[in-house]
Amino acid sequence: MQDCKRLSGAVVLGLACLTGACASRGNVRPQPFPTPSAPPPAAAPLTTPAPSLTLIDTALGFRGTPYRNGGSDPSGFDCSGFTQWVYARHGTALPREVEEQFKVGKKIKDVEDLEPGDLVFFHTVSHGASHVGIFLSGDQFVHAPSSKGVVRVESIHASYWAQRFLGGRRVPGAASAPPEPAVARRRPSGAESAAVSAAAVRSGARGSRAAD
Repeated sequence: MQDCKRLSGAVVLGLACLTGACASRGNVRPQPFPTPSAPPPAAAPLTTPAPSLTLIDTALGFRGTPYRNGGSDPSGFDCSGFTQWVYARHGTALPREVEEQFKVGKKIKDVEDLEPGDLVFFHTVSHGASHVGIFLSGDQFVHAPSSKGVVRVESIHASYWAQRFLGGRRVPGAASAPPEPAVARRRPSGAESAAVSAAAVRSGARGSRAAD
């Protein structure tokens, strides 16, 4: 009997690890993210961006990049690592954790008031901000969810996200700022990784315990 209980506990623990998604801190895990109706398009590796490349272009260029818990570079992203990396490419240092990113810039309460490049926040484990993405246009946003393991585009009006939407944040100048040269590659150079790490230190980042 004891052996059966131990086996059942191990199975439950294994399933919890597989379905975990965004967590703010500690060991609390949310429900799985919804599965998209179609496979997300894979993004081809980008070369040096043109000076006119926007923050949105940079974000969309990473579609298909694998999810990695605690990841903050193109070898793998979690949600706040993804937004931090994209914004850093356009000269804006964001904090590492979702809760801290939720305090940056101007608060946008309604979906209808969002503009391309705004950060969008959701509660996936509690009533506080625990997941973040980047608003595109219409009802679309791009983010790094753990379900299916890749950066993808989804509708903010989808039932899963609509009932969890907390609001947006507009960081002045970030969406229109030109990209730093030679940054939007599938694999970062040592100098690029160092630049992002320096930006994280300046912004008070606390490492890979950030929400994904």
